[in-house]
Amino acid sequence: MIYLDNAATTKPDLECLKAAEKYLTTEYFNPSALYKGGYGLQCELREAREKILSLIADADKFGLVFTSCGTEADNQALFCGGKRGNIVTTLGEHSAVFAAANELKQRGLEVRFANINADGSVDISHLLSLVDDKTSLVSVIHVNNETGAINDIFKIANAVKAKNKFTLFHSDGVQAFGKLRFKLTADVDLYSVSAHKIGGLKGCGALIKRKNLVIKPHLYGGGQEAGLRSGTENVFSIKNFQFAAVKRYANLTENYQKVCHIHSLLWSKLDKSLFTRISPADCSPYVLSVSAAGLRGETILHEADDSGLIIGTGSACSSNEKKRFSRTILACGYGEEIADGVLRLSFSSENTAEEAVAAAEILNKLVANRKAIMA
Repeated sequence: MIYLDNAATTKPDLECLKAAEKYLTTEYFNPSALYKGGYGLQCELREAREKILSLIADADKFGLVFTSCGTEADNQALFCGGKRGNIVTTLGEHSAVFAAANELKQRGLEVRFANINADGSVDISHLLSLVDDKTSLVSVIHVNNETGAINDIFKIANAVKAKNKFTLFHSDGVQAFGKLRFKLTADVDLYSVSAHKIGGLKGCGALIKRKNLVIKPHLYGGGQEAGLRSGTENVFSIKNFQFAAVKRYANLTENYQKVCHIHSLLWSKLDKSLFTRISPADCSPYVLSVSAAGLRGETILHEADDSGLIIGTGSACSSNEKKRFSRTILACGYGEEIADGVLRLSFSSENTAEEAVAAAEILNKLVANRKAIMA
């Protein structure tokens, strides 16, 4: 099996699973308990928080709230940050942001959507034109989950603050964390990350927030996570997240270079008469989006699966919406013929050059055969 759907989820890192195993089997206490075992786990959570945060932010300026996933982190950012006036986001957001924004619209808040470019990046000029003195929140995805386009969120956040210093800036960083090297700046107020995109487990994420930023919780109850996210903490998954994140960042440059080679090799081997490239040349190397124009991407996905190749057709989260065409790809300006044939190939450092060559051969054969049948 060749697995090239790493943007949807990654294989859990077995070394990190083993290191975290004791928090599932022997140190299973409630971290809010007052006895020694519970207090010990509070210390473990503090360590995890500090370790993960230090990878992309200054601990003196930022804090971290553990959540159940990146989607919950996005929802907390929007529902707790977008409280008045209007909010501004983009047409290329992950569904966790896009759907949350539309729910805020249903609740009476004005929501403004900025256009995106053909590669999936935000049209910065249009976005800034939507920001005014009543904008409470701006949310821009860091790496587009369908095309891999990288938004310069630090430049954008700075420009947003120049227009309205009171506007909060949030970014969904799920496809950037553990893959790109960066540090959060003071202009970024809220930033979402997820564990299962970097070898951690599903069901664990975090919302990073500017330290002096006051927001209300999204979930109420026992007051865990400094009162910002009630619910007994999943210590096992959180510690696994810590180990996976630290390991990823220790090998960040090496992994990046390896994935760049795999990405370039696979694209070079694809038949350009069969595939249209959607991802920009300067995209995150972890995502390569192409289209077998005139065919259904879903059909190619299933045929590839039968051939031992696992790929995606876009955001896995959006597959539940049962919509034939990707909202993001249409917003890029492509017609339905291109949108229908979209395939998303996404990589991890565990992939090999041999897999890239084999994947291209499988896709070339399947698409050529399908086109011949339809001719």
